Amino acid sequence: QVQVVESGGGLVQAGGSLRLSCAASARTFSNYAMGWFRQAPGREREFVAAISASGASTYYAHSVKGRFTISRDSAKNTLALQLNSLKPEDTAVYYCAADWNLSQSRVVLRASDYDYWGQGTQVTVSS
Repeated sequence: QVQVVESGGGLVQAGGSLRLSCAASARTFSNYAMGWFRQAPGREREFVAAISASGASTYYAHSVKGRFTISRDSAKNTLALQLNSLKPEDTAVYYCAADWNLSQSRVVLRASDYDYWGQGTQVTVSS
């Protein structure tokens, strides 16, 4: 069983920045592809960004590309999401997810492929 715990959410003005962190309890964190998803009120959970187990491959949703950056530190078992140039439409609960993966280079884009999820952290962007 892997536990993932998000932190770093908060209230920020439009144009501001936040850094989300995700701590994972996996003993072999470097074997897990990781991802960030978000869910706004009344909307379905949507993909935000993903990173491969090795960290060499990343993928972003079109709506956040160029503004958000996903990264991982396998020595510390942590995942991060840097959110820049935030917009009110970025307001959502952000979730960290982990998928045990034999491929070091594969990014995982579908929520249904992830095995473990955190409880989420709220990001609110005011206009």
